[in-house]
Amino acid sequence: MEDKLTPKRIVELLDKYIVGQKEAKKAIAIALRTRYRRHKVSGDIKEEIMPKNILMIGPTGVGKTEIARRIAKITNAPFVKVEASKFTEVGYVGRDVESIIRDLARISYEMVKQEELKKVEDKAEKEAEERVLDILVPPIKKRSIYESEDEERISKTREKFREKLRNGELDDKVVEITISPQKPEQMVPFIEVAAAPIDELDSSLKDMLDNLLPGRKKTRKVTVKEALRILKEEEAQKLIDKDKVKEKAIEKASNDGIVFIDEIDKIVSKSSSTSGPDVSREGVQRDLLPIVEGSSVNTRYGIIKTDHILFIAAGAFHQVKPSDMIPELQGRFPIRVELKPLTKDDFIRILKEPRNALIKQYKALLDTEGIELTFSDDAIEKIAEIAEKINKETENIGARRLHTLLERLLEDISFEAPDIEPKNIVIDAKYVEEKLSGIVEDRDLSRYIL
Repeated sequence: MEDKLTPKRIVELLDKYIVGQKEAKKAIAIALRTRYRRHKVSGDIKEEIMPKNILMIGPTGVGKTEIARRIAKITNAPFVKVEASKFTEVGYVGRDVESIIRDLARISYEMVKQEELKKVEDKAEKEAEERVLDILVPPIKKRSIYESEDEERISKTREKFREKLRNGELDDKVVEITISPQKPEQMVPFIEVAAAPIDELDSSLKDMLDNLLPGRKKTRKVTVKEALRILKEEEAQKLIDKDKVKEKAIEKASNDGIVFIDEIDKIVSKSSSTSGPDVSREGVQRDLLPIVEGSSVNTRYGIIKTDHILFIAAGAFHQVKPSDMIPELQGRFPIRVELKPLTKDDFIRILKEPRNALIKQYKALLDTEGIELTFSDDAIEKIAEIAEKINKETENIGARRLHTLLERLLEDISFEAPDIEPKNIVIDAKYVEEKLSGIVEDRDLSRYIL
């Protein structure tokens, strides 16, 4: 995280993609800045400063997931989104909660690896070029009395081919290249494999077998352009220090990782019953507790300490309250923010303002067919009005309702796009009424279609 990412700046960046929800954005911005401040603290006190985990409360489709996803991009941090309902208590069938941290480690490793590959990109490109030139202009293998003359001649030829190669004149020429098999990442201690869930066991066993069986070099016939790309990737892999990448990845995941636990209310129950599914629900909470509290998790890249990972939990909490969570877990989410349901005005802003606004997306998609799509202000207002009405009368799914409405609204245009004439189409309130009013009025139909 950079100095310039002040809390105000973070909120400004979030405003470009998410409408409203000022309180949630502010809480997130403070949590991220606190993490940045901790990085700059010196002395033993640094280890004692724990992240202020956040619990976001609000109905579906109001921006909870989008806020979490955007902050990960803003801060360039390893990010994992999981659904609490996918996990079960140890002893039941399902994923174990430690797989969250293993996923975070994998993502962190890939992030660091890409950063390191970028650093050696230029050198890898040069090495790949030399290997292609070796194929096009093979070096002298046998020494002879004409060695110096041959070397000079080959050197000149090589430079001519180098120039052609850089100008793209040889892109379509087919060559045969030899590719070395990539050495798989070092296998983790067996204890991790034994403790891993079934869905991770296959890949672990595959890696183990790959380590035991020697790889064979492969030859492929490809174009020069493709050969340069393949060999560049291979050379880049050789140039980076895999152990250093693992070390950095562990540090990044441990200190900058963000875990977003969605639908946490689904593992909370009002009942005090000690039988049935409620046992497993409370069990998942108790299994999550050590990870949120701070523990060590063994991953294929090394041991990750979860003490300073930022956890953001979210849930609608329609049937239960945050106070129904087990007390220990409640205490680990000290910051609580409530996200408000979206109104008609919010829907209008969502359709028009964000960088990734839905209307902008549809315009870009239909522009590929040569169609210029225009939405009048009254059309946008009408769409927002319908979205608000349906959310009130059926299930409130927030901004996700707009996806359904727009898809339904533009269904015929999307289908006939290649053959439509003229190519300038204006969507006004009348068009919206014609396409959606019938479905909206029929409540039973709208419940299924919209």
